Amino acid sequence: MLDKKRKLGRKLKDIKVGETFTTSFTVEDRDLLMYLGLTDDANPLYIQHDYASQTPFKRPVVPSVMVFGMVSSIVSMHLPGPGSHIVKQELEYPKPVYHYAEVRFNVEIKEVDMDNHLVQMQVTGYDNEGDEVVRGNLAIQPPYEPSSMNANSLENFY
Repeated sequence: MLDKKRKLGRKLKDIKVGETFTTSFTVEDRDLLMYLGLTDDANPLYIQHDYASQTPFKRPVVPSVMVFGMVSSIVSMHLPGPGSHIVKQELEYPKPVYHYAEVRFNVEIKEVDMDNHLVQMQVTGYDNEGDEVVRGNLAIQPPYEPSSMNANSLENFY
């Protein structure tokens, strides 16, 4: 990853209100196992079919923080892109995401605040049935303009 030149995301001056980005993610066993291993989270609702079948959910659910991770990936990789930082999140999860579900996300720029170097973004996510599984707002600092393109710390970015 460090041997390949990467572009920074969109700068604040280049972002416009109303811009959107849409993508989808599918939750795979591998993703769940990596999350559970990384966090040492052994919640039976996430992995035990026997337990989950006795709850109102009826089957194991995906941790909400994993759904947020998908949202964070959109910000980090697409809009505004690499170099961005989420400084505030207000998200709701009205319906659980189940294992193997495909989640379709739509994000939209709602406000550009030049004075505070922030963009406000609205997020919605839908499952395979078209039900809303996440909704809310983010405050994001887009990438800052580097002071020098020759800086050693940015040798892998241009």
